[in-house]
Amino acid sequence: MNIRFIVQYDGTRYEGWQRQVRTKETIQGKLEQAIAQVTGETVQIQGAGRTDAGVHSRGQTANVRLKKKVDILQFEDRVNRALPSDIAILDSRKVPDNFHSRFGARSKLYVYRIRTGSHKDVFHRRFIWQYGEKLDIKAMTKAAMLMEGTHDFRGFTSNKKMKTGTERTVYSITMEESDDLLTLSFTGDGFLTNMVRIMTGTLVEVGEGKRSIQSVENVFITGIRADAGFTAPPEGLTLEKVMY
Repeated sequence: MNIRFIVQYDGTRYEGWQRQVRTKETIQGKLEQAIAQVTGETVQIQGAGRTDAGVHSRGQTANVRLKKKVDILQFEDRVNRALPSDIAILDSRKVPDNFHSRFGARSKLYVYRIRTGSHKDVFHRRFIWQYGEKLDIKAMTKAAMLMEGTHDFRGFTSNKKMKTGTERTVYSITMEESDDLLTLSFTGDGFLTNMVRIMTGTLVEVGEGKRSIQSVENVFITGIRADAGFTAPPEGLTLEKVMY
């Protein structure tokens, strides 16, 4: 039985999505532990993407294959009771055996939130970057247009040992500022390790006037990580949705 579900989590205290040997504090690890507790089976969760340490999710998609059939509603309820309060699953449903959360994904939407006002947002501090200064949004928008399309993004990833290709397609990058909150939305067919955070850091440098708009093109030409901007903090980033 193959079950697909949405995973929401506050990633603040976790070492990212992917299960690791050195720590038990991962989203995948907590999910597998909870599902094993509920079903009595040793399971392996497949996720649509591997979010970094400290990154959040509203719409991560995952699936798990069970040997025995279960009642979907009871499964979701019991798993949620077994999970920590900062992780939850929803919209659980039975899917065909060949469904795979990662390989079946067509596109993903990531959102990065930046507080540009001078006053800190205490109650949302875990989910925004408290930057605290105004940025040149027009310049950032022009630079973002250069990032859209199909490119080799090896200069925008921190992973120097990519086992697969580094070409990706970014369908759109949009920006919206409201009440001193700048929201950057990135939609693409897939994203490399730290890619959205490095793109965000690069755009912020443009907004600060520390980097020219044209310098973005140079990163694609050289493919050198040092030619791109800094890696923006993880707390501002959320995986909003995975499209199939």
